[in-house]
Amino acid sequence: MAENELVSGYAQALFGVVQAEGELDRVEDELFRFGKLLEQNHELKQALSDQGIDKQQREKVLEELLADKVSPHTLGLLSFIVTQGRARQLPQILEQLSQLAADARQMVVAEVRTAVPLDDAQQTELAKSLSSATNKKVTVKVIIDPTVLGGVVAKVGDTVIDGSIKRRLDQLKEQVSH
Repeated sequence: MAENELVSGYAQALFGVVQAEGELDRVEDELFRFGKLLEQNHELKQALSDQGIDKQQREKVLEELLADKVSPHTLGLLSFIVTQGRARQLPQILEQLSQLAADARQMVVAEVRTAVPLDDAQQTELAKSLSSATNKKVTVKVIIDPTVLGGVVAKVGDTVIDGSIKRRLDQLKEQVSH
């Protein structure tokens, strides 16, 4: 079985479970955030994917990290993937799951990076702006990223909208050096 088919199969199975449990919004959001954490933390990804480490030990790492931070459904789904030896594909599986959830809501996911958290009103306003810019219904997933400095960087599908202060400073440097 090809890697893409495997990832897609897991994503669809997890989506079916999450949807059946009636916890789609919360669990999908928690899984999305964990996938991004995993992408940024090589040591954690390595620890969860290392087949030399006992399954129960890998599961215990997840429980200690997430037990009081996510719903039991989220923890159960992540444990299932890890004990199946699929932690290496976890970011891709979770990204596809997010897309399936967005498709089910007839929306697209906008990954928004900001230096500071956004309140509900700011997220709603940003979703409206991105919806206008893309002509799609947009659901916003905010990721705190101090390297942004200020402003936002939004990724909707393959489109990146960079309104960050860092980008403006880079553009200013470029203009000054010419």
